[in-house]
Amino acid sequence: MVNCNMRSYAKKFLFGAMAMMLAAEANPSRAQFATLARRDNASMMQLVQPIAEKISGSVVQVYSGDRPVALGTIVAEDGFILTKRSELSGDPIRVRLSDGQLLPARVAAVRRSNDLAMLKIDSDITVKPAEFAGEAPPVASFVISVGRKSKPIGLGVIGAEPRRVSHMGRLGVYLAKGRLEALVRRVFKHSGAEEAGLKEGDLIVAINGKPEGTRLGVMATLRGMFPGESVRLTITRDDPVKESTTMDVDAFIRDMTVIGESESDARVNGPRNVRLSGFDQVMQHDTVLDPDECGGPLLDTRGNVIGINIARAGRVVSYALPASLILPEMVSMLAEARAANR
Repeated sequence: MVNCNMRSYAKKFLFGAMAMMLAAEANPSRAQFATLARRDNASMMQLVQPIAEKISGSVVQVYSGDRPVALGTIVAEDGFILTKRSELSGDPIRVRLSDGQLLPARVAAVRRSNDLAMLKIDSDITVKPAEFAGEAPPVASFVISVGRKSKPIGLGVIGAEPRRVSHMGRLGVYLAKGRLEALVRRVFKHSGAEEAGLKEGDLIVAINGKPEGTRLGVMATLRGMFPGESVRLTITRDDPVKESTTMDVDAFIRDMTVIGESESDARVNGPRNVRLSGFDQVMQHDTVLDPDECGGPLLDTRGNVIGINIARAGRVVSYALPASLILPEMVSMLAEARAANR
């Protein structure tokens, strides 16, 4: 149940948004117009601050190796946190709480299908969980993204009905048709295959140590992998000087939309997450988030936690997993993680 104060803030927010736009229209200065017209200007962020404070203490910054890679949303008092799985590429994993404490953490459960990881803080500290509630708001509704210090980091608008986003993870090779074996006929530029050094004429004979003798088998295995995942390929390469050699190479699966885009498109879109696709259901909004700001909660204007931001997919395209998807995943992940600790 949302209290009266939250309803009051929601109404104040909507009226404030209209007031900002009217002020911008009345101001002859282009610079001032641009500043006021932005949804994320300082006045608007101050206006929605009381809404963001509803989940004070429930957001963390996640570090993988020595750098911040994502936000995390606390989901249980005993130190369990949901975050974005594909950004956890190195050890140690640590989390910084809202009060500044930096604590070690570990991956306790994962759900590859929606790029979720459940972290467990390696400490007996008690933390405050966020409570997911509410349905996905209708198109054109305002939504608020919240950072570690329970301050709004972005203000956006829902741009489409919740939908599935099929995964576009690809190694970046074209295999020769009409042949039984997996013979590389072409390597795509900017792909994980190119970065790993694959060449035309290479023969893929195993994936992650498992022999793959056919083109169809290789294609099926690779298409089951998501962007951001690493794969070890065993290849046979002919050498015009000496006998053919067999070697192992490690390659990353990348999103096909990124592999195929032009340099101009890449500049326009700006930095994005490694994994942009492959979600059972998302809410699309136009908040401009940095890639390391995904994994944190998304609120409606009443202060309900309606989902978790999961990907910065384009210049003004961000995806959030809705609460209706998060809740069953969270329950099963918590059960799995706690059972493993017994």
